[in-house]
Amino acid sequence: MTDAVGSIDKPDAEDEAPESKKTRKGGKRGKKGPLGRLALFYRQIVAELRKVVWPTRNQLTTYTSVVIAFVVVMIGLVTVIDFGFARVVKYVFG
Repeated sequence: MTDAVGSIDKPDAEDEAPESKKTRKGGKRGKKGPLGRLALFYRQIVAELRKVVWPTRNQLTTYTSVVIAFVVVMIGLVTVIDFGFARVVKYVFG
């Protein structure tokens, strides 16, 4: 029988892990207490923040200006549509 994508057949016998092997739970992290896990979490946060490419001041002001302009345009658009619907409702229902 051919394997289909999303098949729910059980894996073949050679694919299964032998039961004589013991699996470790948690590895190094499993032995640390709450403070050790918290310190590891903090170190991972700092490591990820060092990978971030931070924008320059010029890029930041450009991005901020674009966002503010977009929000102002959207506020104007929604306001015009809202007043239009209000007039239509007032005309239809009196």
